Amino acid sequence: MNETEKFLAEIRENEGLKNAILSGINVTKRTKGTEFVLVTDLAYTEKDEKNAEKICQKYLPSGFKASVKIVKRVPDAPLLKRKIYEFMNVRFPAAAAFLSEDDIEIELLQSGAHFYFDIASGEQSMFSSGKILDEVSGYLKSIFCGAFYGDVKIVEKAVDDSLLYEELPETEEEAPMEIRFFPIEEFSKIDGADILPKYATYLSDWDMQTGAYAVCGTIGFIEEKHYVRHNEKTNVDEERSRFSITLSDGTGNMRMTYFPKKATVEKIRALKTGDSIVVSGTNEEYNGGLSFKASKINYGRQPNGFEPEKRKSKPVPKAYHAVFPEKFVDYTQSGFFDNLNKPEDLKKNVFVVFDLETTGLNSQPAMGKMDKIIEIGAVKIVNGDIVEKFTSFVACHERLSSEIVELTGIHDYDLVGAPEIEQVIADFYKFTDGCYLVGHNVNFDYNFIKYYGEVNRFSFEQKRYDTLTLSQELLAGLVSNYKLNSIADYYGFTFNHHRAFDDALVTAKCFIELMKKRGKLPN
Repeated sequence: MNETEKFLAEIRENEGLKNAILSGINVTKRTKGTEFVLVTDLAYTEKDEKNAEKICQKYLPSGFKASVKIVKRVPDAPLLKRKIYEFMNVRFPAAAAFLSEDDIEIELLQSGAHFYFDIASGEQSMFSSGKILDEVSGYLKSIFCGAFYGDVKIVEKAVDDSLLYEELPETEEEAPMEIRFFPIEEFSKIDGADILPKYATYLSDWDMQTGAYAVCGTIGFIEEKHYVRHNEKTNVDEERSRFSITLSDGTGNMRMTYFPKKATVEKIRALKTGDSIVVSGTNEEYNGGLSFKASKINYGRQPNGFEPEKRKSKPVPKAYHAVFPEKFVDYTQSGFFDNLNKPEDLKKNVFVVFDLETTGLNSQPAMGKMDKIIEIGAVKIVNGDIVEKFTSFVACHERLSSEIVELTGIHDYDLVGAPEIEQVIADFYKFTDGCYLVGHNVNFDYNFIKYYGEVNRFSFEQKRYDTLTLSQELLAGLVSNYKLNSIADYYGFTFNHHRAFDDALVTAKCFIELMKKRGKLPN
């Protein structure tokens, strides 16, 4: 039993709170006042409230003062139907297209309810698989007291085709990706900490975090640099230090800049490659992107034998359902003798080179509402040749901005009848199975694929290669900048820029040329 379960078990010993759930905890940093919000479906007494406050105080660190807010919430059948219908539209829009509120039956229990989906014959597999019933039950338990159980009823009804074309609500805010953590061991102070960090976020998940958090890993690179800062109090220029650090935890890498205090700078200087540290900080917006702002560095390490937890993923689909790859033939592509000059790393591995068009630039959940994918284009490289293509528009249930229309040439009418993102991402997951991913500034597009894959329970965790990074390494001094069109011009490739398939195809051609120049894949 974890601490939360122990806490609730004690709270539920009070008669009026025996079904209570913990809805939230509000902390006032200045006063250290901590308000516990409890939800109950029973009449409660002043004694129940006082007992709950004593229990809450017991679970707080010294110096914090507990208070309790109890909310009585007893759902009736109409409220439950509305909440279930709203959740289905947000979390499972494809299944919700076959529902109306009247298709949800509620049977109230003494504490909780049974709910039933009335569906037509042939639709039951959609509702009884994919954990829909379990997720709806879990959602209701998170906002109401009691137990909730779901089932499916087969009824005779006509399917209203117009439901298939209703605008669908947002999905991402109700189905966020799970952020993974591991416990920090052997913590000891270098720079101190306001709150002792007990868990570290996987470095591969850092861009989903909000608020203060910690990462923990091994130093792969550390370098001290000096700069001059003017001290306004003394009116003197002072030389200060900053440290560039690369951290790795086996799930990803993070490059960060750290500004030490005068009292700790010597301790930071003593750190070396291979040392294991804990870095506390926050994510902040910087130059239109997300950046980790390091605030504290201390010693700490991963547990012995740490094995990163892989994201749970659906299996690779057995067949394509919405987007069907096609054979690609490029009559200008290199012939047999050219192929002999291609390095073994290029010929022995399979690559999917991809590009997206989206409704905007936000590809990181921690920065707010995610933008949407409206087109995906990809090609597959086998034995050093481009052999297959994958391309599709993606349905978008909001109007495209004039800037996106002007940039891409894609209009709202182009997306009418396009498959939904859950269909496209499933087919793309199949297309990329067993392949390395390649793109130009690949992490920008990969963040979208990773996010919408997770929303639909597909985990994209392939190794990635970036033609932008390769160009910076191999074409320095040969091109004016490292934009895709500049690299394409250097190799003599022409293309329709800002359309997903065209960008993916020319990126693949550039990747082949860069690999021929480099000779092997980078680490």
